[in-house]
Amino acid sequence: MLRAQRPRNPLNFFPLKFLCFPVIQTKPFSTISSLFNLCKKPHHLQQIHARFILHGLHQNQTLSSKLIDSYANLGLLNLSQKLFDSIANPSLLLYNTNIRSLVNSGEYKGALLVYREMVMQGMYPDEETYPFVLRACSGLLDTEFGKRVHGCLVKLGFDSFGVIGDALVELYWGCGEFENEYQVFDKKSVKDSNHWDMSIFGSFQSGHAEGSFPGFGEKRMENFEPNAGTIISLLRSSVDLGSLDTGRALHCVVLVSNLGQDLSVNTALLSMYSKLGSLGYASLLFEKMPEKDCVMWNIMISACSQHRKPKESLERLRCMAIYGVRADLFTAIPAISSIRQLKFIVWGKEIHAHVMRNALDSQVSVHNSLIDMYCECDCLNYAQKIFDSITEKTGVSWSSMIKGYVTHGRNLDALSIFSEMKLEGIGIDFVTVINILPAYVNLGALEQVKHLHGYSIKFGLNSLSSVNSAFLISYAKCGCIEMARKLFDEEEIDGKDVITWNSMISAYAKHGDWSQCFELYNQMKQSNLKLDQVTFLALLTACVNSGLVKEGREFFKEMQEMYGFKPSQEHYACMVDLFGRAGHINEARELVNDMPIKPDARVWGPLLSACKMHSETKLAEFAAEQLVTMEPENAGNYVLLANIYAATGKWDKFAKMRRVLRERGLKKTPGLSWLEIDGCVYEFRVADRSHPKANAIYALLGILESEIMEDQDFHAKEVS
Repeated sequence: MLRAQRPRNPLNFFPLKFLCFPVIQTKPFSTISSLFNLCKKPHHLQQIHARFILHGLHQNQTLSSKLIDSYANLGLLNLSQKLFDSIANPSLLLYNTNIRSLVNSGEYKGALLVYREMVMQGMYPDEETYPFVLRACSGLLDTEFGKRVHGCLVKLGFDSFGVIGDALVELYWGCGEFENEYQVFDKKSVKDSNHWDMSIFGSFQSGHAEGSFPGFGEKRMENFEPNAGTIISLLRSSVDLGSLDTGRALHCVVLVSNLGQDLSVNTALLSMYSKLGSLGYASLLFEKMPEKDCVMWNIMISACSQHRKPKESLERLRCMAIYGVRADLFTAIPAISSIRQLKFIVWGKEIHAHVMRNALDSQVSVHNSLIDMYCECDCLNYAQKIFDSITEKTGVSWSSMIKGYVTHGRNLDALSIFSEMKLEGIGIDFVTVINILPAYVNLGALEQVKHLHGYSIKFGLNSLSSVNSAFLISYAKCGCIEMARKLFDEEEIDGKDVITWNSMISAYAKHGDWSQCFELYNQMKQSNLKLDQVTFLALLTACVNSGLVKEGREFFKEMQEMYGFKPSQEHYACMVDLFGRAGHINEARELVNDMPIKPDARVWGPLLSACKMHSETKLAEFAAEQLVTMEPENAGNYVLLANIYAATGKWDKFAKMRRVLRERGLKKTPGLSWLEIDGCVYEFRVADRSHPKANAIYALLGILESEIMEDQDFHAKEVS
């Protein structure tokens, strides 16, 4: 009855065209069938189909099956279905062909409908039917229907076929049914390495790396010998789990299984050790390898670069050239990154020339790495030239250029690039948002920060904790501490990482609200979150800004004794600043003298300020001399030292400092302030009269100054 409703005239679906094929009254099946394989265009296949119908072969099951396949292979699934519907009594062959074509085209629901119709017609599926039916269930993640199909094939005895067992394993791991997967696997009559490979690879691909290992030890006890594919999948899973011990155990299996000479296995082992940060084991393995191809060299060069060992990375690159292995773009990227870490521009230019000479810059990723490298080496002009030469810029290209300008204080150039990026229609991702925010903050453009925040909310970028932290910091630096706290409170307590907590504590520290800092610190400890050195730096900053010497000492001690952190230059600088502002100059001097690391400009600067404040001219002179030695290009240090010499009457040394400034052409950077009014940022320098309303501004400043003086005189009289 189901077939009676189908259209009987297939000519309604396939127009007749006889331009290329003359009429012949007889034609063997094999000749027509072979023509299907030669058809690469739909209209040719339709012309053959027309001849096929004229010769009365439209009900031939074998030829119809091949024609269904041909239509499906050309992407004409609707025509293949119409052809199937035109067959009066489809055979098992036709049903299998139709189900196969539907599954291969991703039409899983249609495939299951045809399977149901097949069963309703009283036709028994065979071992060629079930693999594709199970694949359809897997594609739809329909475990329940898959289990019913599993029951049917068990009753029919098809579960012993290897291809069906593989399809069942694929179904269950794809749907997360690992217990059923291993039950299927254990019942297989043929338990070879291919079945293990599918199970292990399936667990890895589905994101359940831990599912790769159950049963493996048991099978090893049964003298099961894994092949290279099994080991490689297990090594990838050990990387996903972050388990170096598991990786080392698999290395032992490789050795006892005589797979140590397999190039692909050695590559996987090297990659595992490198990604898990065990460069020692990676180096030992690499040195003992009898054969080293470009991929292996790239892994070692990249591993050294990623783990902050740039010199070792470049040494590997040199050895690679000595051994005659030709570098590729995957060699160039980590090598450029290593030079970026070293900030050695001479080597940077050399690797750039090598990249161009060997045509390794075909990928935009190489250009992006070069932009990063030149920006880090303070060669923004070179970075801009490379950026301008890229014909197809990616979001990374734009973001790298923006970051370079922001890092070097060229905020207006960064905003110009950002505006150009938006005009080009490039999508703004979370990295670009994080990179451009400091430019707005440095210019005091609060309204622009708000606009960018709105954009981030609209496109869902604020769901990332890193983006929220960036906006939190930006609002705090722009003076909107309430908005910063709102962002902090809106984030789920479990979603707050240590960076978010540190950002909020630092914001309150810079605003002088030490009570909120300490309260957040106590909440942070109660949340069982692991504190880091940045947390204590924020707390010490709060103590400095609030003059809390006792609390600062306690935090400095707690950081070392309770948490085992070694103070950095920033921590010592905070303590020196704290002691210095409170007038504890001797304690500050002793702290500097007892430092286990050599103090840098960050430490000497606060000490110099404290000495000037409390008229400790001798120590101030020593601190200033240290600063001049460490920062010979900083004109401000020479000015400070000259003023100290003048205060102590050392006019010859004062004249010498002034002479050095003139001879070296050094000028102190003038003070600069920004003010945003109605979304427009105004810039002011010392004694600046460039503003069109400068006269009115200075008149108002004069009035304010007079009122302040009057107020001071009034309070002085009250005291007396």
